[in-house]
Amino acid sequence: MMQQHTRLLPAGLMIWAVVLLTTPTMAQIDFGDHASSTLTSKAWEAMGRGELDTALTYANQCISMYEAEAFRMHASLSAFPANDPPETTFAYWALNDVGTCYFIKGEIFLKKSDTKAALEAFTKCAERFSYSQCWDTRGWFWRPGVSAKQKVLELSFDAE
Repeated sequence: MMQQHTRLLPAGLMIWAVVLLTTPTMAQIDFGDHASSTLTSKAWEAMGRGELDTALTYANQCISMYEAEAFRMHASLSAFPANDPPETTFAYWALNDVGTCYFIKGEIFLKKSDTKAALEAFTKCAERFSYSQCWDTRGWFWRPGVSAKQKVLELSFDAE
């Protein structure tokens, strides 16, 4: 009986070694200056490269560091901040980046076929951070909360 366990042990260790070597750890992730905009940009970029676990790590880091401030900013609003001048919208940096990171999380979970987690992330974006806005490099502000609300409707419809 002892010999069977001895033969399985090296195979089990090899599997764990592969998992540990291919999964990004916090030490391997470069959070840059830890600014919310840096973390959000890195999450977008990693997702674009198909590095979903890395993208999720960046998004989660942004959310864990800035969600409380984002919630306070959101609570101070009754409508979207004016986009002209853009600095007015950028002043809500935490709200914008945390809302965007929840949207990114939803997209990641969809790519991972985890509809339940995607729905949860999109719902948080749509309900708790509905006034978030994200600068699109094409020259306009995109509204993650509005897009997340549409995703919630689509996913809820698909679930029926």
